[in-house]
Amino acid sequence: MDLFDQPSTPQSEARRIRNAPLAERMRPRNLSEYAGQEHLIGPGKPLRVQIEHDDPASMIFWGPPGVGKTSLAKIIAETTQASFLEFSAVLSGIKEIKQVMAASEQASQMGSRTILFVDEIHRFNKAQQDAFLPYVERGTIRLIGATTENPSFEVISALLSRCRVYVLKALTEEQIIGLLRSALADRERGLGNLELTADEDALEMLAGYSSGDCRNAYNALEISAQLAADRAPQRKHGHINRAIAEEALQQRVLIYDKSGEEHYNLISALHKSVRNSDPDAALYWLGRMFASGEDPMYLARRVIRMAVEDIGLAAPEALNLCLSARQTMEFLGSPEGDLALAEAVVYLAMAPKSNSVYVAYAAVQQDIQATRQEPVPLHLRNAPTKLMKELDYGKGYRYAHDEEGKVADMDCLPPSLTGRRYFEPTQEGREKQLAQRLEELRRIRQAKRK
Repeated sequence: MDLFDQPSTPQSEARRIRNAPLAERMRPRNLSEYAGQEHLIGPGKPLRVQIEHDDPASMIFWGPPGVGKTSLAKIIAETTQASFLEFSAVLSGIKEIKQVMAASEQASQMGSRTILFVDEIHRFNKAQQDAFLPYVERGTIRLIGATTENPSFEVISALLSRCRVYVLKALTEEQIIGLLRSALADRERGLGNLELTADEDALEMLAGYSSGDCRNAYNALEISAQLAADRAPQRKHGHINRAIAEEALQQRVLIYDKSGEEHYNLISALHKSVRNSDPDAALYWLGRMFASGEDPMYLARRVIRMAVEDIGLAAPEALNLCLSARQTMEFLGSPEGDLALAEAVVYLAMAPKSNSVYVAYAAVQQDIQATRQEPVPLHLRNAPTKLMKELDYGKGYRYAHDEEGKVADMDCLPPSLTGRRYFEPTQEGREKQLAQRLEELRRIRQAKRK
């Protein structure tokens, strides 16, 4: 129940369940009905032990959508005979938190135990999360938070340190197929009264396209069941085939949140596939991000970054290709312009790799932070005024074009960094030629100094 719900009668509760979506009706009522997460609730596993010992510690469930975080919290409340209060971080603020805490404290004083389930706890800001702390510390409530985001980044450290974090995994296709079969057969809560049959490949399609989200799979099955029943005599004995499943799905369900962790996981996979010279994997991850609705300009910026970080001077034309792909994307838009970025990604993956400039510039930044900021040597300064000339600005400067080999015997770094080498080209692609040229320049300079 919710703290602010009105008491329900058995008749109204039965009516609510009957009219609820299939995913809600098929919600597991105990651990024996619960599918997946064997690494947590199998015999002797950590969460199973905590539940069986009625351990009152607060916890956070971290996992993708549709894997049973809410169901598991309700099962824990039922198993431990605690009141269950469901609280949405999307719809609630400080005022509602204080109301819930006050009511929970009163219940605690009367000997009643309360489990406060906070869905999408990562959406609370720091002040809102702070409001839970004193009540969690005193044991007034047992907090169970659910999040699809990494709690290390989204939950304040004070609250995180007082909770046990359990990582829930996406359900496998086999597990989801088993749940869909149960829903088709269940006459009490599922679709059993429709007496439907389903082809195996249709169930496999519904499970595969759900991306491990059981809720999505149930929703797709419910639509498929309605389509099959509408096409069957007396709306019974319908059959779900692959065509009906495709019609119900319409479009693949992809797990994606443009500001969430999966966003960063996918771009990381794309970047590392390019770096590892794997054009097939790079194309796949690019396609995944396009299919998920990613901003094409974000992808274009990241592809340009790959060109300068991982290809660099080994194939300097890669940067121009990526800039052209960005212009093409702006000109054509998506989906027509997607192919330009795909072309750039394939080229980057196959191009020779060098991070020499990236490494050199990082070393420069480190020296800037670690050494004192020395003034520019006098011989490198311009002297546009008489005073500056009198102060020796520009004295000792040697014009490289007048020197043999176009190289002057002149230090251009601050005195404390004289002789420091940052750029060390590789033997990859064009950089092999640059390495030879750099060695030649160093020989000329060394000979002049001798």
